[in-house]
Amino acid sequence: MVNITINGRQLEVDDGATVLEAAEQAGIKIPTLCYHAALSPYGACRVCQVEIVGGGRPGLVASCQYGVREGLAVETDSELVHSTRKIVLELILARSPESEKVKELAQEYGAGESRIARKETDDCILCGLCVRMCRERMGQAVLGFIDRGNERRIGPAFDRTSPVCIGCGACAFICPTGAVKAEDLCQEDILPLASEFDSGIGTRPVVNIMYPQAVPNAPVIDKEHCVYFNKEKCGICEKVCEADAIDYTMEERRSEIDVGAVIVSPGFDLFDARLKGEYGYGVYRNVITSRQFERILSASGPTGGEVVRPSDGRHPKRIAFISCVGSRDVACGNEYCSSVCCMYSTKEAIIAREHDPEIEPTIFYMDIRAFGKGFERYFNGARDNHGVRYVRCLVSKVVELQQSKDLRIKYAKDDGTLAEDVFDLVVLATGITPSEEVKELAGRIGLDLDAYGFCLKDGFSPTETTRPGIFVSGAFGGPKDIPETVIEASSAAAEAAGLLAEARGTLTMVKTYPEESTFVEEPPRIGVFICRCGRNIGGYVDVPTVVEHTRCLPHVVFADDNLYTCSQDSLEKIKAEIEEHDLTRV
Repeated sequence: MVNITINGRQLEVDDGATVLEAAEQAGIKIPTLCYHAALSPYGACRVCQVEIVGGGRPGLVASCQYGVREGLAVETDSELVHSTRKIVLELILARSPESEKVKELAQEYGAGESRIARKETDDCILCGLCVRMCRERMGQAVLGFIDRGNERRIGPAFDRTSPVCIGCGACAFICPTGAVKAEDLCQEDILPLASEFDSGIGTRPVVNIMYPQAVPNAPVIDKEHCVYFNKEKCGICEKVCEADAIDYTMEERRSEIDVGAVIVSPGFDLFDARLKGEYGYGVYRNVITSRQFERILSASGPTGGEVVRPSDGRHPKRIAFISCVGSRDVACGNEYCSSVCCMYSTKEAIIAREHDPEIEPTIFYMDIRAFGKGFERYFNGARDNHGVRYVRCLVSKVVELQQSKDLRIKYAKDDGTLAEDVFDLVVLATGITPSEEVKELAGRIGLDLDAYGFCLKDGFSPTETTRPGIFVSGAFGGPKDIPETVIEASSAAAEAAGLLAEARGTLTMVKTYPEESTFVEEPPRIGVFICRCGRNIGGYVDVPTVVEHTRCLPHVVFADDNLYTCSQDSLEKIKAEIEEHDLTRV
């Protein structure tokens, strides 16, 4: 360990560390455009320069390359450092005037526009991150520096797509300006990983949190697509993880536990709309399922709640909803009603109109089954007050128009005559089906299934199965909506608790809470956390302006906004901010 001083602070840091690493460990920010903890330092951008004021030769040095030594004294934001960074950023801005990251950093140092004129500009700032990433971590060396001086650039050998490129996309991921396009380097087609949570209309990285409300709310590594597990290269996540949580040697573990009751609630699958070929799902890009449209409408979805169609990103005006896709259909073996399709189609049509009042939704249905509490009133409100058009018929075919990619729907009117309408987007209301994994689970634990693959219940009980001690809730017992599922879950929990009455309380633990502090005599330190609630609040209230106004109020020491304050990650963030800012009021 060596003792150094940064900005007047006495620090004890590891011998062999660089000034940049020491500053990061101390929470001191030094800007950089060419540094990454998992790669060798390069010092190309010169943005990370700091001033040596003691313990070494005075002057400016690149903090990512300059090693610490005993007695070293450094200033990271002196007047000399600030003015030098401004000049360096002006030079970079002249080369890459369209880069958002460069513009943001330049504005921070008062260089809103570069005074240097260049005839040719380039998004690439020659930081070398992509070159080092490809060579050091991926072991491929596809990219390299070409030419010298003003003609210096980065590219593959002979400026051709490379046969050795593995299509990992690491070069594009690490590029700070977005100049590198992996598809321009690889001879093979690079297909992005489809997000399962977004039903394939969005993408996801190899390391990701599967969905916002995941429990536990922690990232997972997709071993099937991970470069480390397939090529024994990369390993960056292990290098940069501050919690040392990455262990590539971990294996799946199975445990056996003794229980007094089991509640089975494994969910369901949606009908595969590809089996209804007449609707063109999987062939026509503007034919999507209701789950995909749900993610389009969501503020946390791939389009941020903006209603666009997949083929060209255009805002659709006429949207058709086709009900009973995979329900009440003898041809596909699903003769039952899925019970939720009518109402979720109505809900999606209303929300689409809320997002864009120009949208004209049409719902094609066989029968409207609005049997829940308030459902009939909701249906009538959609038809009479929200401009949702209902057409009672079974759509026979959907055809794509070649030029516009619009969709022509043929259907029969009430009087028996045939009609055609053209729509910008078609949404298929797919029905509920039991998954094959659930059927396998039922076989393992000895549960009987009905003719359609749902759990067979014991008599008139909504939760008892054919095996005593095992209870069912949710759509595994038959198609149902969320309120009915919640009621069943409560019933199943009560049934299970009844069996465990004798053992109740024998394994409980008393939860301990942190000791409370009193702040009666201290001035309040208020933290304000404003929820956007997706578009429910954010679509009507200028939340950023509210946050800025709140920061000016008396005793407010911290204010921020959350997309969904009720989500687990937001709650963890609030806890961290309370500790960091020593908040006494929230």
